[in-house]
Amino acid sequence: MTRIAMLANLAAVVAGAQRLPAGGAPAASRPLDGQPNIVIILADDMGFSDAGCYGSQIATPNLDRLAATGLRFTQLYNTTRCCPTRAALLTGLYPHQCGIGHMTDDRGVPGYRGRLNEHCVTIAEVLRQSGYHTWMSGKWHLGMERTEWPIEHGFERYFGQLSGACNYFRPEPGRVMALDDSVYRSFGDHFYITDAITDYAVRFLDGADRDARPFFLYVAYTAPHAPLHAWPSDIAKYRGKYRIGWDAVRQRRYERMIELGIIERAWALSPRPPEVPAWEAVTDPDEQDLRMSVYAAQIDRMDQGIGRILDRIRRLGMEHSTLVMFLSDNGGDSEDIDEGKPGAPVGTADSYRGYAPPWANVSNAPFRRYKRQVHEGGIATPLIVRWPAVVRRGDGLRHAPGHVIDLMPTCLDAAGVKYPARWDDHDITPTPGRSLLPVFRGEAAGAHDCLFWEHEGNWAVRCGNFKLVAVEGGEAELYDLAADRTEMHNLAAQRPDVVKSLRGKYDEWARQCNVVPWDKLPARVPKQPNGSS
Repeated sequence: MTRIAMLANLAAVVAGAQRLPAGGAPAASRPLDGQPNIVIILADDMGFSDAGCYGSQIATPNLDRLAATGLRFTQLYNTTRCCPTRAALLTGLYPHQCGIGHMTDDRGVPGYRGRLNEHCVTIAEVLRQSGYHTWMSGKWHLGMERTEWPIEHGFERYFGQLSGACNYFRPEPGRVMALDDSVYRSFGDHFYITDAITDYAVRFLDGADRDARPFFLYVAYTAPHAPLHAWPSDIAKYRGKYRIGWDAVRQRRYERMIELGIIERAWALSPRPPEVPAWEAVTDPDEQDLRMSVYAAQIDRMDQGIGRILDRIRRLGMEHSTLVMFLSDNGGDSEDIDEGKPGAPVGTADSYRGYAPPWANVSNAPFRRYKRQVHEGGIATPLIVRWPAVVRRGDGLRHAPGHVIDLMPTCLDAAGVKYPARWDDHDITPTPGRSLLPVFRGEAAGAHDCLFWEHEGNWAVRCGNFKLVAVEGGEAELYDLAADRTEMHNLAAQRPDVVKSLRGKYDEWARQCNVVPWDKLPARVPKQPNGSS
């Protein structure tokens, strides 16, 4: 069979297994030989400074090598929460534009339906109709109804958790997991969800060199999201290392980030927030050391899995032609949950704890605040990129601001595929994202005029170096991020003209993107017996 005939047959198979764009059969925009493999790896609740190559003491040798042979972004943003970031990453739209303005509850209004709407399309759908294999392993969190699963949104293979956080060792029955189109319940005595996500990612890669098609692999780890669960051997690596206290650990990260060029020395380290006591006042230092040790162990185990994935790609002989991007969905989480068996040691399957504000403040160093809020601590994400065919080895840092909405246009640009105007007989909302490929190459690229955030009434707009930001119900604060990215000096009283201008831009964006004020959002719409809402 000729290559042309083979590709035609493959396209026919793909067309019969997915939603197709209006107008006919799928077609690649350029020869498949020129299309790279694409891997996106997403961490869950991992702070800006938690990787070694971003200043951490946590051992992340595989991420560090990825950075050493590629590049790191210092001003890449997420949407401050898991579901919205996943929606924005996969669709190239702000979360309210595609129906995930909050979480997966249906609130009965367009921006908050809790599922991807008909006016968006995923990276997987567009790449699959262009000839790519599309695989996903990990946390979905974009709808649990059968019609909302990953295989209905362009992924030909899927393993993972359809909902949010779960017990790492024995996922709860209500936390549904799936393998392709079936519920997955094959948990043994040695199950650990981080390892399982890696196992299936590697399994999907097996045989990737047996046909001419490139692949898109999306790996969405639940690590290091609470609960704090890790293997004893991984925890043991870190026990005692955090007895110096969160102030000292955070100061060391700050100094290391300056050395690495991740942050500017002129940006003061934000002070310990009021909800965090001085380490000298802590009455349970061993317990606190254990919490951070387990958290570090979760990241360590994830990094080990990333190493296995990258090794498999190398053994397939595809490293040179594979674009790899690693990032996190939001900043460290300040929630201090305690839902496990009373007295169960932190880290074990019977415990269910978070690491609380003190250590989340370390994860988000040098910035203020946490997940759910849109100060820099909640929305700044590491982004590590390696693509040997395009990015020069050890090409260093990229300081240009970007956003997770940029990953969709970046993937399509890399593959030579156009973003569709229509799909499945529906108009598709144009992406506000911009391809990062020029930035990868070290070229000047058109910057976003403005970037926007809203989550649970926390909102922000950044235009140039000015950022206007507010917590839910609070007064807007204005910062010059070029001089003060740690948001220490509020300029709102000094620059009312800038406040007025940015507030107007935010209000117009909110109107266009279906944002509803948090205190006016309708209650959850009950599910009907047939599962519809």
